[in-house]
Amino acid sequence: MQNDFVRVGAPLEVADARATISAHRALLDAFRRRGFPVVYTKFITRPGYTLLWEWSPQCRPPTRCCWKGHPRFYPDVGKELDCTDIIQEIYPEPDDVVIEKFGYGAFHGTPLADRLRERGVESLLITGTVTQICVEETAREAFHHHFKTTLVTDAVSSYVPDLHAATLKNFAMKFGWVESSENLLKLLT
Repeated sequence: MQNDFVRVGAPLEVADARATISAHRALLDAFRRRGFPVVYTKFITRPGYTLLWEWSPQCRPPTRCCWKGHPRFYPDVGKELDCTDIIQEIYPEPDDVVIEKFGYGAFHGTPLADRLRERGVESLLITGTVTQICVEETAREAFHHHFKTTLVTDAVSSYVPDLHAATLKNFAMKFGWVESSENLLKLLT
């Protein structure tokens, strides 16, 4: 839920992501009230060539999508923001963990699994964008790290509805649970 994915006119804009903000807020509020850990991940691309540039040309110059520290003007907020930053509507609080990742999955090459285990976490609710790319890769990695994982249907989004639906269906079939924020919030209260 970074500026370069969620803001209007962003290079990797996923318009449907904006519709998930209220579900994100509700889940964040519930987790913080209960003292549960909140972890954000940020997709970061590097200024030097990587294979990723072949599949996401927006990440290379001149666009520089998701380059850390790169400012971009977003018309919906009327100002320049760091393109990698989490959107202001659900911005991390001081006690939240923020993991920077240089690929689609949040576990690969990051300390995420260790940080979760240090906090005694055994189960995850995964939210964000893009469902069939970063969300799916992270959720599958979570399964392989032995975390009980749930994808939150109304807090994940995509720019391709049929791939979004296929990811949720496949995940529920072989990797974990798929549930709405409304049902999950009932369990958290």
